[in-house]
Amino acid sequence: MPEPIARTICTEKQKKKQWGDLFFSQTAAPYLFVLPFVISFLIFFLYPIISTVIMSFERIDGPGDVTFIGWQNYMNLLNPHFFNAIWITTKYTFWTLLVLIPLPLLFAVCLNKKTLPGRNFFRSAFFMPALTSVIVAGLFFRLAFGEQDTTLINSMLNVFGISSTVWLQNPNTAMFVMVLLCTWRWLGVNVIYFLSGLQSIPDELYEAASIDGANAWEKFLHITIPGLKPVIVYVLTISVYGGYSMFAESFALFSSARSPGEIGTTIVTYLYQEGFNNNNLGLGSAIGVGLFVLVMVLNIIQLWLNGFFKKEVD
Repeated sequence: MPEPIARTICTEKQKKKQWGDLFFSQTAAPYLFVLPFVISFLIFFLYPIISTVIMSFERIDGPGDVTFIGWQNYMNLLNPHFFNAIWITTKYTFWTLLVLIPLPLLFAVCLNKKTLPGRNFFRSAFFMPALTSVIVAGLFFRLAFGEQDTTLINSMLNVFGISSTVWLQNPNTAMFVMVLLCTWRWLGVNVIYFLSGLQSIPDELYEAASIDGANAWEKFLHITIPGLKPVIVYVLTISVYGGYSMFAESFALFSSARSPGEIGTTIVTYLYQEGFNNNNLGLGSAIGVGLFVLVMVLNIIQLWLNGFFKKEVD
């Protein structure tokens, strides 16, 4: 074999060996395994955030027709529609928190009892709604809570002598339907979270409390609640995010982003109206940045109040 060809083959083998050593190296392997996540994070999370912030300072009239307008989009946010969207979203989040933390906790405690008959069936039944498409669920609730006398809910009320209600035309009843839809879909998910937390509490604590004469309420208050505090904080955090980012439920219930009298207009539906319906992507981006800052501030406050940032003392 000629010497240049042999030298080339030897060089290729050395390169392959170097790449193989790099891939199987204990130093480089962790970085290679985490690389797909880093790439997806940069492309699908960090880049959209940076792009949204930049767009919030621009007026976009079309592809290539972009004008820098400074803080004008943020000044345009100071309007009654935006403040109404904040108020509607805050009320919705408040009611979902009031329902979707204590109620799943109660169900989880009941389902955690080994003596409960059919507890595996109930666990599956609670989780099933989370597998349902939000559009399908929203369509069902819109038809069930329709204004006609023949709709499911009104017909049930008429049996008891209660007059029909125009559910999705009144601010209070529309809020009730939105919260009920959210509860139906996410109750089972939070039950699973609390059930997983209950599995980590040692049974010896309950046995010791029983020996000391503690009743069921005292066990719940002094053992279950402190043991579930990390799970409660986690559920509270994701519930705040989920409440303020709600869009699909309102869109499905009212069949569009516009609701009668803006009774179902959340921050994200207002973003959709301005960004896509009104073709004002700059203002829509400003709404998105405002929502991001609002949710971050609220979650930082509640994490601070729950002692998340306190340093552990040895």
